[in-house]
Amino acid sequence: MALLLLLLPLLALQAESTTFTFTNKCKTTVWPGALSNSGTAPLGTTGFELPTGATRAVQAPAGWSGRFFARTGCTFDSSGHGTCATADCGSGQVECNGAGAAPPATLAEFTLAGPSSSQDFYDVSLVDGYNIAMLVEASGGCAATGCAVDLNRRCPAELRVGDGDGQACRSACEAFGTPEYCCKGAYANPGTCRPSVYSQMFKSACPRSYSYAFDDPTSTFTCTGPADYSITFCPDSTPSQKATRDSTTTSAPKAKGVVLEGGGGEGGSEGESWLASLAVGSGAPSRTRVSILHQASLTLFSTTVAIFLLFLGFC
Repeated sequence: MALLLLLLPLLALQAESTTFTFTNKCKTTVWPGALSNSGTAPLGTTGFELPTGATRAVQAPAGWSGRFFARTGCTFDSSGHGTCATADCGSGQVECNGAGAAPPATLAEFTLAGPSSSQDFYDVSLVDGYNIAMLVEASGGCAATGCAVDLNRRCPAELRVGDGDGQACRSACEAFGTPEYCCKGAYANPGTCRPSVYSQMFKSACPRSYSYAFDDPTSTFTCTGPADYSITFCPDSTPSQKATRDSTTTSAPKAKGVVLEGGGGEGGSEGESWLASLAVGSGAPSRTRVSILHQASLTLFSTTVAIFLLFLGFC
């Protein structure tokens, strides 16, 4: 009986734990990493290898908060020492051991329900840049979020770093370091730090992901637990934009705008032309649209001239 009383708290803790299931649908191996927030105990693993097609589950206790990321282009020797081309955590090992990802890195961030809250909070962030497509799906009908688009293929030249498995897309803050891009100093509040053309690029492609520091209303999701989460790298489908049950954001977009039009051309030409169209509006008008506008202008001009001549005739 005494042994049972000792085991009850452990069984309760296990019942309240959350399972994160990682799946790699990329064409190459990735190395997921985990970083617990300050004051939160580390998970059972802080980094591991995940070959193509593989799946691995990681348990997290109630109240845990932290982030996950995926390293790419890694080279480790037989003793487990090495480095990664993107999102390297600097530990020199497969395990990150309390170190976070070097930007650019796509991040999945979580704060799980605990004694003081009955809700999980989660998001996918591109504030530190982008290195890999990522989809987060919650159990129990809560909303999916993520960035399923290959932004490396659309990244403007001034943000692009590396190539091949080491290719990534920096944030404007990392690339230029100015207060207005980094939301620092006089720009350290939502009223003064506004979306830049670069953060709009990220948001246009991935409307449910954080695109800059104050992008909270459409990017943070909640789920009343208990819930488990699937994290897929290089997902082959876009996240559903339909929020069900008790999963909410302040103002989640309802349109599916995750996939951009215009094809998937390699390199910077597509990214540069896309960025240029964002700078002047929602996109470059098509020839048909230009023709219609031109014809409408001519019609309006002709009508105005006719009315003017008619007015002169009455005079």
